[in-house]
Amino acid sequence: MERDQIIEKVNGFLEDEFEIDPGLLVSESSFKKDLGIDSLDIVDIVVMVDSIFGVKIKSEDLGKILTLGEFYDFIQEKTA
Repeated sequence: MERDQIIEKVNGFLEDEFEIDPGLLVSESSFKKDLGIDSLDIVDIVVMVDSIFGVKIKSEDLGKILTLGEFYDFIQEKTA
């Protein structure tokens, strides 16, 4: 899947479900510090990724993803 499509879908989900300001949704944004995503929110995000992209995220992979850009990269790698 193209990166632009991934960004559009992920950002749309984050805007709709977590009411995050679209201006904050940039590659450098930290899930915790910049976006305010907590551990309970991560569960919803994992379900979303499985539902939309068909990608299962393991907890050890999730621990390595700190920024939105890394998240986009992870999904792109898994959907290639």
